[in-house]
Amino acid sequence: MKEEKDAIREIAEIRSMMERSSKFLSLSGWAGIMAGLFALTGAFIAYKYLHFQSLDPANLSQVIYLAIAVLLLSFFSATYFSMRKAAKRGEKLWNNITRQLLMHMAVPLIAGGLLTLILVSKGFIELAAPFTLMFYGIALYNAGKYTIDEVKFMGLIQIILGLVSAIYVQYGLFFWAIGFGLLHIIYGVYMHFRYEQ
Repeated sequence: MKEEKDAIREIAEIRSMMERSSKFLSLSGWAGIMAGLFALTGAFIAYKYLHFQSLDPANLSQVIYLAIAVLLLSFFSATYFSMRKAAKRGEKLWNNITRQLLMHMAVPLIAGGLLTLILVSKGFIELAAPFTLMFYGIALYNAGKYTIDEVKFMGLIQIILGLVSAIYVQYGLFFWAIGFGLLHIIYGVYMHFRYEQ
């Protein structure tokens, strides 16, 4: 009986080691929470102070700068919290799995970002929210192969939200706030309590 328990424990340890070597597990729930808070703050500023609720191109350049600021703040906070989590687990943040994850995310993110900029430059401002949500969702879905399954699920939700946003383009800022703000906060809280407690 003792030998059987030891064998089961050893198999569980081997499985855990294999998962750590094939999955990116350093993404912190706090990174999601912070990204969501930055996105909600950005959406609030765009709505309240830049009067972007009607998709008026008058303040478009300011809204683009605001979006870039939100993106950079989210990226740096994700990097910081991931580094902290990796260090706590005694793992290296930058490895082959991280490179694979970033490569599979980068293609849809860059393509979607460039397409969104082209559409906005042609005057199709109302398509910015649906396209950013959908391409971000595709990037997350691709990344799900290299990390936990919840990332794939979040990607699918973002894609669906982007499609719904394409139907109701006049509410793009609202959908953007839900997808990049509220969903990130919910995801981050879930991740924190499920994997970091």
